[in-house]
Amino acid sequence: MIVHERPWDDPAGERLRAAQRVEMAERYGTDDSDPSTPPTAADVTVFVVAQDDAGEPVACGALRTIDAEHGELKRMFVDPAHRGRGASRVVLAALEQKARDLGWTRLVLETGTRQHEAVGLYESSGYNAIEPFGPYVGSAWSLCYAKEL
Repeated sequence: MIVHERPWDDPAGERLRAAQRVEMAERYGTDDSDPSTPPTAADVTVFVVAQDDAGEPVACGALRTIDAEHGELKRMFVDPAHRGRGASRVVLAALEQKARDLGWTRLVLETGTRQHEAVGLYESSGYNAIEPFGPYVGSAWSLCYAKEL
């Protein structure tokens, strides 16, 4: 598996994010389960797409700057047909390295109460539960995590 940094509007990334929105709508029964401002090309600092050995885009993830030392992990997603093969860990490791390269010392993230696989990934990767922050305060579906880099 190889991870490439891509522009936010990369067609492969757009397809993966569209699939993520469909899956989240199915899990939560609404198209509006994320209370945050949707990421855009203007505010995404880093966006990556992972490809399998055949070159097929299978996973993505992004970083959004909070301040000079902190960032937020956004839009982590692995195509369901490719889950269980380590793509999420590869993307997460790549994003954490990009964050370190930017001089960031901490990453935060929000995931949902119905995303048990994501919770397992983050907890097993050293992320600790934190109080909801920013737009996630008061959200019944939000679980927030942080990791010191």
